[in-house]
Amino acid sequence: MTGIERIAAAFAGSGKRAALMPYLMGGFPDLDGSRAIGHAYADGGADLVELGVPYSDPLADGPVIQAAGTQALRAGSTLDAVLTVAADLAPRLPVVVMCYANLILARGQDAFAQALADAGVSGLIVPDLPMEEAPAVLAACDTRGLALVPLVAPTTPDERLARIGERARGFLYTVSVTGTTGERAGQAAGLAPIIARARRHTRVPVAVGFGISTPQDADAAARAGAQGVIVGTRLVRAAAESADPAEAVRELVAEFADALR
Repeated sequence: MTGIERIAAAFAGSGKRAALMPYLMGGFPDLDGSRAIGHAYADGGADLVELGVPYSDPLADGPVIQAAGTQALRAGSTLDAVLTVAADLAPRLPVVVMCYANLILARGQDAFAQALADAGVSGLIVPDLPMEEAPAVLAACDTRGLALVPLVAPTTPDERLARIGERARGFLYTVSVTGTTGERAGQAAGLAPIIARARRHTRVPVAVGFGISTPQDADAAARAGAQGVIVGTRLVRAAAESADPAEAVRELVAEFADALR
């Protein structure tokens, strides 16, 4: 199966009202620790995993994920090291790498996409790659069966949303708020119109992220029509605060998974 096909199968076969995709910072708290957390996600009931590559200027990340990325960089994490984590997790569930555009440009889009494919990665999210600058990366991903997953926001105009949704691969990452990642109380309450608008403009599943902090939020997102739920900051914070990060996140992911069944 191609990466695009693996993602489609994960959404279709999750056995939940919405597929669950936890976020993992590659190399946090260290490389082996992040690998253990990724396996704990799978053990807890995750359907896919979003694997972040630490970067020094993470413009879409809130303070908790920024701090995790800083620690990962200080511990010596690199793109190639993070891809060894991806290769270890890929036999268990689809891995979607999240990174910033400079990392792609530094290596070249074809070499970068090939490195992802060689590691068994299924897809790629690039928060700072606008639609107008995406064609070369999209072509490199399409050639290798990788899903280039775009992001849309509540403020994205309908005409632009339609163009982004038409070119989406894997799923459409629908940001629930304007701003960076982070936990927000009561955020799920206004999701229904945001999700409905996104679903009208694409044929791939719509996954919601930014601000999903509790199992109740995940349940509300699914009830509002989300086909996927992305949970990041809450899990990264749990890993940072626990003496046994893998066990802490396994239990928490299981709670999110149960809420979506």
